Amino acid sequence: MEVLTNANEACQIDAKLHRDDAGPVQWRIFERPLDYETALVMMDERVAAIAAGEAPEAVWLLEHPPLYTSGTSARPEDLLSPRFPVYPAGRGGQFTYHGPGQRVAYVMLDLTKRGRDIRCLVQGLEQWVIDTLAAHNISGGRREGRVGVWVSRPDKGLAREDKIAAIGVRVRKWVTFHGISLNIAPDLSHYDGIVPCGITDQGVTSFEDLGALVSMAEVDSVLRGRFEAIFGPTSLAIAAPSDQLAQ
Repeated sequence: MEVLTNANEACQIDAKLHRDDAGPVQWRIFERPLDYETALVMMDERVAAIAAGEAPEAVWLLEHPPLYTSGTSARPEDLLSPRFPVYPAGRGGQFTYHGPGQRVAYVMLDLTKRGRDIRCLVQGLEQWVIDTLAAHNISGGRREGRVGVWVSRPDKGLAREDKIAAIGVRVRKWVTFHGISLNIAPDLSHYDGIVPCGITDQGVTSFEDLGALVSMAEVDSVLRGRFEAIFGPTSLAIAAPSDQLAQ
């Protein structure tokens, strides 16, 4: 889930990304880890329904079982140890990891109602993560020429930075999909099987690694509030038990 972007000063995020009709985005939290291929099928179906005007916009919060995904720029030599299943993600970027303790948010928004500005949308997603981190006293930011949200780690050395979140979207018929992955308390050793995003001179981190011991539910609550500040209101989706699919 990687899209390379630099901040666009002309983008007034809040004004640009709110819907004029203030229609709510369905907010759904999956209670159990969701199989990656199943998630992609479900997301494709929802994106098509949104584009056809048959379903409201949606944000899905979930975890995946341990796995690696490869983007269209992934280099075979960056897969160091395929200890987990590897899935082609159909996105730009290189290798990344998903697994328990990482909050994945799939964001399906109709950009025909939100300014049709993909760069501004990505900037809004970045700000969503940065604001969520700030609420937990973590200073994260963008870095020119590098994807994701980064945290300075002077304790690890001069100019050392660790990645705490991946940001990336695809767009089909002006409807977004994929979104963000934010490390809360994953097993960071699982990243050892890949060169994350092809970057060899920086590392990865998490809330837990930075000493912020918070529950996934606590982070979810902040994510929802910060999302609404940038994108507008949400409403909780009521899912049938059969929809809570798990690996």
